[in-house]
Amino acid sequence: MDLKLKVWRQKNADDKGGLVEYQLNDIEGHMSFLEMMDILNEQLISEGQEPVSFDHDCREGICGSCSMHINGEPHGPDGGTTTCQLHMRSFKDGDTIYIEPFRAKAFPVIKDLVVDRTAFDRIQHAGGYISVNTSGNTQDANSIPVPKVNADKAFDAATCIGCGACVAACKNASAMLFVSAKVSQFALLPQGEVEAQDRALNMVKQMDAEGFGNCTNTGACEAECPKGISLENIARLNREYLSASVTADK
Repeated sequence: MDLKLKVWRQKNADDKGGLVEYQLNDIEGHMSFLEMMDILNEQLISEGQEPVSFDHDCREGICGSCSMHINGEPHGPDGGTTTCQLHMRSFKDGDTIYIEPFRAKAFPVIKDLVVDRTAFDRIQHAGGYISVNTSGNTQDANSIPVPKVNADKAFDAATCIGCGACVAACKNASAMLFVSAKVSQFALLPQGEVEAQDRALNMVKQMDAEGFGNCTNTGACEAECPKGISLENIARLNREYLSASVTADK
């Protein structure tokens, strides 16, 4: 198929940037979106132009780095997929495809389609961990009784890959779905009880410090999340935060 691409090009964080049009021909439907971007870059290099910068790593829908806004949607038109899992059969011959970086104050553009998402790392560092006895007398995890329902919900929350689609989809650029998933995966398990209070307070505090917006429960984050992280986690985060705030005030 033949495609017209309108790709966001921005030299650096201070550059104004803008959409640049490219023509690609003979793209096969079985190609992934990133393979199509590779072909574009090969074409640009052969023409003596600078290739488009974009993030990628595993290309298996696990790492969360391949974050692109495609035709106005984080990760493109297919639900429950990352950009690297999107295939060109989702488009038609002659289509125009708009490719832009995620837009959020807390995700500043570094270059072209690459954004700085280290804000997520700092939120995780603020409380996304548990105390583990590594003295050699650790308790076997299988010996700690955990209700299956809680274990399943914790696992579902832990599938968050931190791609940032929830932030990109939210009209307020809220990170509540991400933070709630990282809190929930510990809050539902006994191993996470030790830091429970500090975790909720510190991660929310760091989220606010990074400049993310407030949650208004419109549900765009859940709809665009490639891993289907549930809004139920945001409700759990609110409960954890309220409980921790009351306890801290005593």
